[in-house]
Amino acid sequence: MGEQPDAVAPPAGDRLPDEPPRGAATERGTSDRHVPVLLERCVDLLAPGLAAEGAVVVDATLGMGGHAEALLRRCPGAVLVGLDRDPQALALAGERLAPFGDRVHLVRTVFDGLPRALADLGVREVGGVLLDLGVSSLQLDEVDRGFSYARDAPLDMRMDPTGGPTAADVLATYPAGDLARVLREYGEERFARRIADRVVAAREAAPLRTTRELADLVRDAVPAATRRTGGNPAKRTFQALRVEVNGELDALRRALPAAVDALAVGGRVVVMSYQSLEDRIAKQVLAAGAASTSPPDLPVELPEHAPLLRLLTRGAETAPEPETARNPRAASVRLRAAERVRGGRLRRSAA
Repeated sequence: MGEQPDAVAPPAGDRLPDEPPRGAATERGTSDRHVPVLLERCVDLLAPGLAAEGAVVVDATLGMGGHAEALLRRCPGAVLVGLDRDPQALALAGERLAPFGDRVHLVRTVFDGLPRALADLGVREVGGVLLDLGVSSLQLDEVDRGFSYARDAPLDMRMDPTGGPTAADVLATYPAGDLARVLREYGEERFARRIADRVVAAREAAPLRTTRELADLVRDAVPAATRRTGGNPAKRTFQALRVEVNGELDALRRALPAAVDALAVGGRVVVMSYQSLEDRIAKQVLAAGAASTSPPDLPVELPEHAPLLRLLTRGAETAPEPETARNPRAASVRLRAAERVRGGRLRRSAA
């Protein structure tokens, strides 16, 4: 992770240089394929920082552009910088956002490429940053991307399918101890060592190549009693491999402090997480920004030690029941938000 961004993409609607050929994946409109999570809540939280003409909002996880479109409609003076590492997502979002013309700038990069993307565009500060973490609807719905344990596909799991090791590569090359660590740390998998040992034993005969092979192996590796509750037992293993393949947590640790530093006073950041490890990082960084750094023995707080942020949510907000009924992918979301209240830089120990 920590990849450098490619050159700034053309305004939305222009063809990206490495845009994949059109086919079944792009025939349906993006609005039909993608239901943004907590859409109105995100727009309500970010809009106050985007009232000024020319205010910049960064959608650091653009996906198919649902949140971005809503923000541009609500805030007619705002300019969007959309980041995504997935060339197919950028192409689809570009089509969706084409009506907004030169108010849209798309950059192919991981979200921790935010500082360079802004520098390349000559943007010194922004009015809002949105981070909608985890795997996107596009990636889940494209069977051959290998993100879902529910359908058989190659074990890929790369958010940028143009390069880098796949999940199959991880399973074929990691020693049992390293594989167990990945499953335990990134998937919070209780039976990490059992699954890792089973993978190593299985690959002596033949490497694991498909999602079904892996899901079946995990099911057979865990105790029978644990299969009766908690959904598919492969869920945690698939999550862990996806995080490892894409370096997601390391990128978030770099991206979130950079997002806070990029905010103008009055600007806002919204983070949506779908698993506890992501949410823990978001909680730590935002809480650190909202805390005073004054030494405890000082009688008066010095201005440079005052909090940088004001928290806008009490803890992590969840999606209301009507939304989770319409969109099951909203069931696990945890939303946190904060507003920049003074200048200065976030202490990097916060990450």
